[in-house]
Amino acid sequence: MPARVRVYVDAARQLRFDDGTPVTAASGVAPLGNGWLVAQDDSVIAAWRRDDGVVPVRVLPSVEGHDTFDPAAGTKHLKPDLEVACPAEVDGEPAVLLLGSGSSPRRMRGVLVRLVDGRPEVRAAELGPLYHHVAERLGLPMDHLNLEGASRSGGTVRWFNRGNLMAGFRSASVDVPLEGLVAAVLGRGEAAAVPVGRPLEYELGEVEGVGLAVTDAIALPDGRVLLSAAAEDTPNAVDDGPVVATAVALLDGESVQAVAPIPEVDGHVHKVEGLALRRVEGATVHLLAVVDDDDPTTPSAELDLRVELA
Repeated sequence: MPARVRVYVDAARQLRFDDGTPVTAASGVAPLGNGWLVAQDDSVIAAWRRDDGVVPVRVLPSVEGHDTFDPAAGTKHLKPDLEVACPAEVDGEPAVLLLGSGSSPRRMRGVLVRLVDGRPEVRAAELGPLYHHVAERLGLPMDHLNLEGASRSGGTVRWFNRGNLMAGFRSASVDVPLEGLVAAVLGRGEAAAVPVGRPLEYELGEVEGVGLAVTDAIALPDGRVLLSAAAEDTPNAVDDGPVVATAVALLDGESVQAVAPIPEVDGHVHKVEGLALRRVEGATVHLLAVVDDDDPTTPSAELDLRVELA
C-alpha cells in the first residue's frame, strides 16, 4: 500500500531577539544545548532560541562592514547565505554545522558552533573546493548550485540541492561524511579531500505549474527522511519569487513515498526552510520548522508541525 502523509500546524510564533529585533530569513535550525540555533540566510548572526529568550550569536565576520544584507540596500550579493543547520559533533561534544548554499563564491563557507562552558564557540572555513566537487557530482553548472538542506544519519550527511524545474534541474542530493566536513571546517583536513557520494534525484511534483523543490531535510530514526519543499516561481538559484505552496515529502532511500501540503496559516503560505526533529511517537513525527518569507521587514515564523505517517 502506498505511504500517506498528513501535515498539521499545531502552533505558529514570531521569532524575535530579546531586544525586539526580528529574526529574519530563518533558513535552518538545529539543537544547541537546551535550545535551538537558527540560521538567518541574510545575516552573519544566528539566533540561539531557548525557553528564556532568543540571543544573537555571531557566526561569521562582517562583510564590507555589513552584518545584514538586503536587496533594497544593494547588499544581497555580499551575504554568506547560510542555508543548512545540521547536528554535528566536535571531539565527541554536540555541535551545529552551518553551510552556505554555494550559489555564489561568497556562499561556500562552513561554520561549526559548539558550547564551551555554556557559551557558543564558533569556527569557520572556506570550503570552495568541496562545493565545486559537489556541483561536478550533481552534473550542475556552478550557477545552478543551491544547497539548501541536509539530513544527518549516523556519520553521513545527505546534502540536498534545491533544483529548479524551470531551469531543467530536479532536486537532488549527495552523501558526504560528517567527520570529513567537520575536519575541513576545523582545519584538520582539506575541503578538496572530502569524498562526495553518488547523486540521487527526487521527483516532488508541481503546484499550479510550479515545481516543488527541497528546502530542508531531517532523518527519522527508522532511516527514512522527511523533506520540506517549496513551489517558488523563480528562474534561477539567486532571485526570490512568489511561493505558491509548500509541502512535506517522505523519502525511503531514493524513492519519494508521499507528498503532502503544509497548511496555510491565516491564509498565508509559509516558506518552510528549516526542519528539526523534536520527537517521534509511533507514526507521529513532531517537528520544529522555521520560515523564510523573503521579507526583511517581517519576523520569521516558527511552526510546530505534526506529521502523521501511514
